[in-house]
Amino acid sequence: MTPAIVLAKQQKLTYHIHEYTHDTNAPSYGLEAAEKLGVEAQQVFKTLVIETDNQSLAVAILPVNTTLNIKKMAKALGVKKVHMADPKQVERVTGYVLGGVSPLGQKKRLPTVIDQSAEKQDSIYVSAGKRGLEIELSPNDLARTLKAKFADITDSTA
Repeated sequence: MTPAIVLAKQQKLTYHIHEYTHDTNAPSYGLEAAEKLGVEAQQVFKTLVIETDNQSLAVAILPVNTTLNIKKMAKALGVKKVHMADPKQVERVTGYVLGGVSPLGQKKRLPTVIDQSAEKQDSIYVSAGKRGLEIELSPNDLARTLKAKFADITDSTA
C-alpha cells in the first residue's frame, strides 16, 4: 500500500484504485494510463514538481494531454518565475519515482495548484504512488486534502 492510498484511507476519501501493467517502453506514463484504463486523457492528471525563483518547490496537477504553462503557474503561485525541478530532487522530496509521483502522501506537503479543467470532471485519476497504479477521486476531495487551489495552468492548445 502506497503512502497515497494510506492518506486517502486516513482522510476517509471516496476513491477507487485502478491497476494496470505498466509498459516500460511507453513514451508517456499519463497517456499510457488513460489508454489502459479506457478513459479520456483529460480525466487523467499528471503530477509535476516545479521550483520557484526563490528555490521553493510546488506541485502542478494537470491533464496528461496538456502542457504546463510556466507563466500561468508562476502567476498562480504569486512568484515571478518557475521551472521544472531536478528529477533527483523530486524523488527525494516526494518519496516517489518519476512516472509514479502522486500528489497524495508526499513526504512533505508542497503548495499545490490543480488545473481548473479538473472542476468540470466528476472524478479524476492521479498516480497512486507507483507506475501502473492510479487513484480515482473527486477533484474537490483532492483539492481539500492537499489544500490546493484551482487555476488555469495549461497551454490553451489542449
